[in-house]
Amino acid sequence: MRTALAMLAVLALGACASGAPDGGVASYDALKKAHTDCTARGGTLVLQKDGNPEYIGAYVCERK
Repeated sequence: MRTALAMLAVLALGACASGAPDGGVASYDALKKAHTDCTARGGTLVLQKDGNPEYIGAYVCERK
């Protein structure tokens, strides 16, 4: 029973962390990938007005 509860807790925490790349953190790798994807679509990656630069969701791909 104790093992089952521990496994359930690990799975629940894993599901929460997978909501955004790198847990939503704007790491170098996450920003590099977002920039590459945006450039491939013909856009420019920019930080939203009043956006938190530490959160990857605060960046958007704007058309040139």
